[in-house]
Amino acid sequence: MLDIKFIRENKDFVQAGAKKKCIDFDVEQLLKTDDERKAVLASVERMRTEQNICTEKISKNTNDTEKLKFITEMQSLKTKLKEEEGDLKKIMKKWRKLMVQVPNIPDMSVPEGKDDEDNVEKSTWGEKPQFDFEAKGHIELMQNLDLLDLNRGTKVSGFRGYFLKNEAVRLNLAIWQFVIDKMIGKGFTPLMAQSIVRKESFIGTGYLPQSEDDLYKIDKDEYLSGTAEVPTMGYYMDEVLDKKDFPIKMVSFSPCFRKEAGSHGKDTKGLVRVHEFFKVEQVVLTEADHGKSVELHEEIRQNSEEIMQELEIPYRVVVNCGGDLGLGQVKKYDIEAWVPSQNKYRETHSASYFHDFQTRRFNIRYRDEEGKLRYAHSLNCTAIPTPRILVSLVENFQQADGTIKVPEPLQKYLGKAVIGAKEEVEKSEEVED
Repeated sequence: MLDIKFIRENKDFVQAGAKKKCIDFDVEQLLKTDDERKAVLASVERMRTEQNICTEKISKNTNDTEKLKFITEMQSLKTKLKEEEGDLKKIMKKWRKLMVQVPNIPDMSVPEGKDDEDNVEKSTWGEKPQFDFEAKGHIELMQNLDLLDLNRGTKVSGFRGYFLKNEAVRLNLAIWQFVIDKMIGKGFTPLMAQSIVRKESFIGTGYLPQSEDDLYKIDKDEYLSGTAEVPTMGYYMDEVLDKKDFPIKMVSFSPCFRKEAGSHGKDTKGLVRVHEFFKVEQVVLTEADHGKSVELHEEIRQNSEEIMQELEIPYRVVVNCGGDLGLGQVKKYDIEAWVPSQNKYRETHSASYFHDFQTRRFNIRYRDEEGKLRYAHSLNCTAIPTPRILVSLVENFQQADGTIKVPEPLQKYLGKAVIGAKEEVEKSEEVED
């Protein structure tokens, strides 16, 4: 949320930001509503003052005739005040609705564009594998090794349902453990976050009202979260933090749920766009300083790049264009992993910073050197998404015999270097005999 004073003083700047993000928002309508709000609020406050004066006169006056006159005046004031307070309640509801729709202003370095097709490549890493055999997609690879069951997943969970099996389960667990261990080593506090989250946290992060169609609603004011960012940002809601603790770095794990609204016909099979998944997320709070936010934005992106590099998954980084930014993001990077079967990069990670857009909504503040209360800045970045990352992992590490090499950092967690190796199958058959 932007400060109304800032919006007033920079209305052309705010309108241009909305245009760059391809978000339909009328700043003039908000300012007109704000004028109405201020006028009604002033009237209510004036009447409340008059009511207080009248009350004092009644309590101090001993003349019954004059007291009756003031009581009559008080009753008239009460009636008018009730009407004005009703008007104020209505205008405040309209004003708040418009305020949460104001998009944050994108950074000047954000490229122009209307959707992800206009994102700009920043860098690439890794060698794309050159197979001397007919490479398979992740579905065929995993089904051949009894790692994935989509048919029973659909039977149990419906469209886009899945079961991970056998070594795919252990591989998933290994990825989580590896990433969390790495982030703890970088000074992040680990959290296991809930997925059932109250509406306030979705409004706070900016997912509401913009992305409600993609959320699962379970009660009037409760939703299932699509990212650990939402509950983690709510962790410090309505608190005043100590500046000496900045930057506060958290790495959160949670189940995640998305309807994948708007993706009809896209990735209907496999593990790219599933309704239920798991993410490890970096969330950072820091002082209200643009330079510090930019510095930390690069840092958390680099953390995720290091994870991809250690897993030896080829990827590229893109700078998201204005039309591919959410309501609150100032700037965002996407990391896209190479998917051999599709011969293209697919998005796996996003790194964003928001200035005080989210923290104003959450009322997360700190005291600066002068003792003045200020809103903190917030950032977040995917550390790893599962099972989506398995798509790239198994395809890039497949071997001619249909087995899958295990990336070196995961081997100590998994206890093996290859999934589906012949000797392992033989051992399994011996146990069954």
